[in-house]
Amino acid sequence: MRALLPLAMLGSVAQALYFFIDGTTPKCFFEELPKDTLVVGHYNAEEWDDNTRSWSKHDGISIYISVDEIFDNDHRVVSQRGSSSGRFTFTAADAGEHKICFTPSSSSGRPGWLSALQPNGGIKLTLDLAIGSSEIESTDKTKLMDISQRVRDLNARLLDIRREQIFQREREAEFRDQSESTNSRVVRWMFIQIVVLGITCAWQLSHLRSFFIKQKLT
Repeated sequence: MRALLPLAMLGSVAQALYFFIDGTTPKCFFEELPKDTLVVGHYNAEEWDDNTRSWSKHDGISIYISVDEIFDNDHRVVSQRGSSSGRFTFTAADAGEHKICFTPSSSSGRPGWLSALQPNGGIKLTLDLAIGSSEIESTDKTKLMDISQRVRDLNARLLDIRREQIFQREREAEFRDQSESTNSRVVRWMFIQIVVLGITCAWQLSHLRSFFIKQKLT
């Protein structure tokens, strides 16, 4: 049977609804989505508990979720298996009709769960589907804020690293200038010493020459 989700949801307003699924028979919905529309779904599957006489969560329940693009030869855009409760998300690549299907399985071993036609049989699946950016922003506001905060922290760390790199380059340039200045002073001092030593040697040689000449004359 063809079920239409817009009957339960108006525009981008998400409404929670529940339905029963017979055993492993998939339950499908058809939704006409515009291009680049983000869809986020939260689901919760329950099985009848004879002890509490109520529908309750069971760890043995798993739900297979598939989303097909009807307009594109049933191209599958979502194929995931989750636990009894979880979330799925996808973005409509192109405008057109999408088929969203849920197929349950259970390992509880309880007889009669395979069919909702039997008393207290089947799986009760609660679905909360958010279509459109406004609803998604409200339902996932906390997560988006956390992500944006992490991005800001990351940008702050990158700026700190950038400032540290600039500071290190400035210190390196300053050290290089000091080294070059010291080297030039050392070279000048060595040149001065060589000149002084040369002048001293020349003066001593001249003095000795004069001394030897005087000694020969006397």
